[in-house]
Amino acid sequence: MNANSDVTAEPQATHQYRTLFISDVHLGTRGCQADLLLDFLKHNESEELFLVGDIIDGWRLKQSWHWPQAHNDVVQKLLRKVRKGARVVFVPGNHDEFARDFLGLEFGGVEVIDHAVHETADGRKMLVIHGDQFDIVVSHARWLAHLGDWAYDFAILINSWFNRARRKLGLPYWSFSQWAKLKVKKAVNFIGDFERALAAEARKRGADGVICGHIHHATIRDIDGVTYVNTGDFVESCTAIAEHFDGRLELIRWSLLEHERAPLLLSGAVDPPEPALPQKAAAKA
Repeated sequence: MNANSDVTAEPQATHQYRTLFISDVHLGTRGCQADLLLDFLKHNESEELFLVGDIIDGWRLKQSWHWPQAHNDVVQKLLRKVRKGARVVFVPGNHDEFARDFLGLEFGGVEVIDHAVHETADGRKMLVIHGDQFDIVVSHARWLAHLGDWAYDFAILINSWFNRARRKLGLPYWSFSQWAKLKVKKAVNFIGDFERALAAEARKRGADGVICGHIHHATIRDIDGVTYVNTGDFVESCTAIAEHFDGRLELIRWSLLEHERAPLLLSGAVDPPEPALPQKAAAKA
């Protein structure tokens, strides 16, 4: 059973999950929503946390250095989760491909691996991989991918200013760059081809599903009997995937900070999300 929710829970609530999956944070870029990610990590705990690639944008950092305190705070928050007993696994993507030189090693307790096979509480085997290996543009024409990044950054800039104005007017977040990207990529059927390629790879490896990132398009859906899951991103959509203690997978959208959620909850404009199933209850399921 899969779910999709806009989380607007009690400001001080902490939600417990078996596993969390996030990707495409792009630390080191101006488009990174580090404050929202910090808020998400503060209010959501898990036994395991998978970082499914493009956590740090090495491509952009090579060209110009941008590393505000909030980005450093994200790294420290992740390391703190390791110290508190969580297993944190980093599966590098194309933007942080430098980490692929360190596969099999640990940094601050964070495991660095090329891919993983995660078994859910209900026994499903999920291939965890960033997904850039299946993007022909990235794999075979890197210069074209870099050119696309500059155009994407420009869209991000427009998107940031536009949403500042929307927030002042009390309107919800709207992603110009995501809208534009979907319009273009749907025209060439890119997303569909990517999803089918990842589902086929999972089937080929004997997995029941795949959890990936890369294309910044969060979803949970069935493709010919294979569960395809995309974590989305923390640049525009601000999404993550959570595994409950009974094995359910949920797409979480985290688009508001703690102080922004509180008045909405109190006014009754939104409902609190369904709580995660306690671990003891899950053991009986």
